[in-house]
Amino acid sequence: MAANITETVATGLQSAGVLEETWSYVLNNYTKWQIATWGSVLVHEIVYFGLCLPGFLCQFVPFVQKYKIQSEKKESFDKQWQCFKVLMFNHFCIQLPLILGTFMFTEYMGIPYDYESMPAWYTTLGRCFCCLVIEDTWHYFLHRGLHDRRIYKHIHKVHHHFQAPFGMVAEYAHPLETMILGTGFFIGALFFCTHIVFLWCWMSVRLLETIDVHSGYDFPLNPLHLIPGYAGARYHDFHHKNFTGNYGSTFIWWDWYFGTDGEYKQFLQRQKETGKDD
Repeated sequence: MAANITETVATGLQSAGVLEETWSYVLNNYTKWQIATWGSVLVHEIVYFGLCLPGFLCQFVPFVQKYKIQSEKKESFDKQWQCFKVLMFNHFCIQLPLILGTFMFTEYMGIPYDYESMPAWYTTLGRCFCCLVIEDTWHYFLHRGLHDRRIYKHIHKVHHHFQAPFGMVAEYAHPLETMILGTGFFIGALFFCTHIVFLWCWMSVRLLETIDVHSGYDFPLNPLHLIPGYAGARYHDFHHKNFTGNYGSTFIWWDWYFGTDGEYKQFLQRQKETGKDD
């Protein structure tokens, strides 16, 4: 027992040493501007498409099709290619200019880059959860506003082009929507970002969440469902299918409080009574 504990501690220290050496190399070979700018771009692109890849591959695996929520609506190459092209425009013409301001943000807020200031993993998880709550609150009210009939067709209709979403659809949106709803990401960062690495962690958590709820698949034993109040893919898939209700991005709380999950609850009840989807 004692030997196992000692071995675990030694392994942890060794891993910490590798992380410190790696981060020291980054600091010694790149400027803060390069780390904040190109580091953020790399994290965003690698994490986004890395998380989209499993869902993309799922369409070629017959066994997992039983977990597809709208099983009658299959992905097509044309739709996925259209989505990819819009994503490239959004990523490099809309989001990249915003990411270019990361360095100025860290300088103005006095956010450190040194290894000693890097937050512990449990602190990072706690702060990311707080950021999710803030982002979800912003998203609920602004997303609900974008469904107003007077402006829906001009902005948010683009995102609802895909009635049966798949992972890449997460950031398929009108440029104005990208900036409006994306503001929620930065609000949390204003309060809780204590290190440039935390900003990347928060970015990764947010991408994981939004790609999961847009995946179109409801897999059992999804660890994200351990998060209290987590909405999940089936919850958000209903929103895309019916164009109303379930406005929260991560949690069900605001929809429950304002009753905007009423149609979804009725759907679940009908599904329970008939034993199949509507």
